[in-house]
Amino acid sequence: MPETHDLGTQFLRFERDGHLAWCTIDRPKSRNALTSAMYYGLKKAVALVNSFPEPTALILTGVGDVFAPGGELRGNTEDHNPSLDYVVMNDVTPFEEVRHSYAPVVAAVNGICQGGGLLIAMLSDVAVCSERATFRAPELLRGIADTGYAAYLPAHVGVAAARDILLTGRSLSAEEARAMGLIARVVPHDELRSSAIEVAESILKTAPEARMHVKRILHEGYGHPDRMTMYWSIFRGTEAREGMQAFAEKRSPAWVPKGIDTGKRL
Repeated sequence: MPETHDLGTQFLRFERDGHLAWCTIDRPKSRNALTSAMYYGLKKAVALVNSFPEPTALILTGVGDVFAPGGELRGNTEDHNPSLDYVVMNDVTPFEEVRHSYAPVVAAVNGICQGGGLLIAMLSDVAVCSERATFRAPELLRGIADTGYAAYLPAHVGVAAARDILLTGRSLSAEEARAMGLIARVVPHDELRSSAIEVAESILKTAPEARMHVKRILHEGYGHPDRMTMYWSIFRGTEAREGMQAFAEKRSPAWVPKGIDTGKRL
């Protein structure tokens, strides 16, 4: 029987079987939107695999046709954790833990991957993606100045492609994302699980201390996110409040010119 662990939310399932651990994002009624408790649970999952005495790789995946669409913008928090109410945003999100994890972290991207979900995939050691997966960074459409994307994305795809992705908020197919270097591997949907296991086991065969030095040097190519600006944008910015409200109400934000406003959610 697989070993299970509680990550503090009913919407994350953690199962460990030998040298592999799976963390599954399972909130289909809300399209896997990540609550604060879920973000923190993903962070806990990374800490957990790093605490095991035996070398263990973590594979992150979703359910249905969604990997992760980013944070919950509609205020629905069935797993509300009061202890996280006053925790600074950077202490809740798992991005830096995924990036700096000693244990291998593989993203098995089964479907829609955007917002915080795309950051998780980008910062994993390797992202193995279904041919059905799509990718998007819609933060500017929500009024959010995501300085993490501004710092990380150019190192993945170059400045020109980063501008295209961030300033338009457009959706990319799996093949387009792979071709521009946003993610590493695209596989047939039915082979996603086996391919993710193959990648995770391949990483586990490498020397862990030497691997960490290589990862550290690789990551020096990233810029440095301006956390204060992003925090202010999300929690104090009027544009973010309007963007999130527009998303919840399934309409365009007020800043969209009338001539191109379809009245629909962006």
